[in-house]
Amino acid sequence: MQLDSIPSEGASFLTTHWSVVRSAANPDSPQAAAALDKLCRAYWYPLYAFVRRQGRDPDEAKDLTQEFFARLLERNDLAAATPERGRFRSFLLGVLKHLLANDWRERNAIKRGGGKIIFSLDDEDAENRYRLEPVDHATPEVLFERRWALTILGRVIERLHAEYASDGKAALFEDLKPFLSEKQPSPHADIAARHGVTANAVSVAIYRLRQRYGELVREEIAQTVKDPREVDDELRYLITALAR
Repeated sequence: MQLDSIPSEGASFLTTHWSVVRSAANPDSPQAAAALDKLCRAYWYPLYAFVRRQGRDPDEAKDLTQEFFARLLERNDLAAATPERGRFRSFLLGVLKHLLANDWRERNAIKRGGGKIIFSLDDEDAENRYRLEPVDHATPEVLFERRWALTILGRVIERLHAEYASDGKAALFEDLKPFLSEKQPSPHADIAARHGVTANAVSVAIYRLRQRYGELVREEIAQTVKDPREVDDELRYLITALAR
């Protein structure tokens, strides 16, 4: 098996994050529904976990998260989000805080099983992820930023897996993935034996995986900023968020 090539990403293209926001904010755009769905899937868990950290139970957190996105759609709050006004995640957190502070849920409750469901929120997945959250005395705002950073890295891992799987190398990716984190990876010799290659070939594959990982992290971050020159600053912010 050859390990000396990086899998290709495929034919999909990247749209900037702000172009997705603009599409979602324009109800007349044919791409609006898909754009809103993309934003929901990218941000729902950090927002859900923020609500849970405020002391709401799982059912309330699910309702509030659904209502939050319904409010963005119905009041067209997304139209007020622009790169000039700061980070998009900060805009979302501000809207969510306003919803909670004004007890919007009590006055405009969307009951479970009723109301307008903007996207499908997996109750079990949400709570399973939340239960794995470490006991932490950091503020909800700091934890929200950390979860945003972990969401970025999670999307990178998903893209890497898809790239390797498209080239029939999903098993190789699973063997190499621990080298991207602090987890204890298998020895190079064991991986080499499983894939019928040399230990040196495994070393090269690890180097290239890390290189591709870095490229994809920068690509993901680039989607969230207006100017490519902001990527390095945002990357440093991501690293800081993870370290808090």
